[in-house]
Amino acid sequence: MTIPDADTDIIVQVTRMTEDQIIEGAPARYWSRLPDGRIQCDLCPRLCKLRDGQRGLCFVRGRSGDGMVLTTYGRSSGFCIDPIEKKPLNHFLPGTPVLSFGTAGCNLTCKFCQNWDISKSRAMDKLMDQAPPEAIAAAAERTGCRSVAYTYNDPVIFFEYALDTAAACRERGVKNVAVSAGYICAEPRVEFFDAMDAVNIDLKAFTEDFYQRLCTGHLDAILDTLKYIKHETDTWLEITTLLIPGENDSESELEALTQWVVEHLGPDVPLHFSAFHADYKMMDKPSTPLETVVRAWRIARKNGVHHAYTGNVHHKETGSTYCPSCGLRLIGRDWYELSDWALNEDGCCSRCGATCAGVFETTPGAWGRKRQPVRIGEFVTRGHNQPPNAERIQ
Repeated sequence: MTIPDADTDIIVQVTRMTEDQIIEGAPARYWSRLPDGRIQCDLCPRLCKLRDGQRGLCFVRGRSGDGMVLTTYGRSSGFCIDPIEKKPLNHFLPGTPVLSFGTAGCNLTCKFCQNWDISKSRAMDKLMDQAPPEAIAAAAERTGCRSVAYTYNDPVIFFEYALDTAAACRERGVKNVAVSAGYICAEPRVEFFDAMDAVNIDLKAFTEDFYQRLCTGHLDAILDTLKYIKHETDTWLEITTLLIPGENDSESELEALTQWVVEHLGPDVPLHFSAFHADYKMMDKPSTPLETVVRAWRIARKNGVHHAYTGNVHHKETGSTYCPSCGLRLIGRDWYELSDWALNEDGCCSRCGATCAGVFETTPGAWGRKRQPVRIGEFVTRGHNQPPNAERIQ
């Protein structure tokens, strides 16, 4: 069965379950009843309209009886301790470890998805860890992670699970990080970003054609989210754009994107350009050359972006942080490895005293590029004991 998108003629597929199937899950929020008997999901701009037994395009939010449920509450596709720079966040507690996790499903349909095995999955149950919010917060605290990242797939679609986990983390002094495409409606957006300490928004391109053709979404909704986060919240904001050869890497588009960021968000919002590799339904495109991401970096700097970066490539010049006033290299960075550190205890340039925007501490962490898988189930079953093989992070 298909239904039209709320304000365009884009067709959204809604899955119809068989008569003897019941969608099970935790109660979901942000939905409304329609006069024709359907209910409408009001979480994201798709506004999927559902009859009993149907799920929205994200596949994890569906109608059960007279209400809506989230089918992935308390279940995850896996946990791993990552460097915070991998999110990527270069101005939020540099060098520290972050406990990362996701669920399944997504509310965009990006043909180039780099995590498609998770975001497009419809059969994750046998792979999922049972992971109550309190267990996630406890795991982060006991392994020394400074933050928890809601990532891999978009946390907007596991809204209730993410917010409950964020509340449990804050009770333990653990920060919250969202890695999201920012495709969310205005009302739930307030609650979601209020729970987050930092966010990286995936600005996939800077044309409506790209969003409609390759993601079945709308650019304006993302730009509204970016402006809201920057001007209406205290959440630290960074942006990432994956450069796809021939799709969103033209000089004119990069000029427009970087100029918009400076004009509407300001020069201090970090902007990351990362390199594409063929994946999912876009196997015909070549990988992004290093020269392309470096060119994007130079365009951003020329247009006034103070903190532009190249991602997932080894290039220390364009991966490092510089003082916007005197040009001193403040943080040397080669991919996820930090070297130079020229920030004083107030997060200012040690040479000229200019402030570097971000959330910094007196010294950086030393997690480096390590990745450490974590079994949350061990924290659940062993109570407050240290789980086996869980190395304490210094």
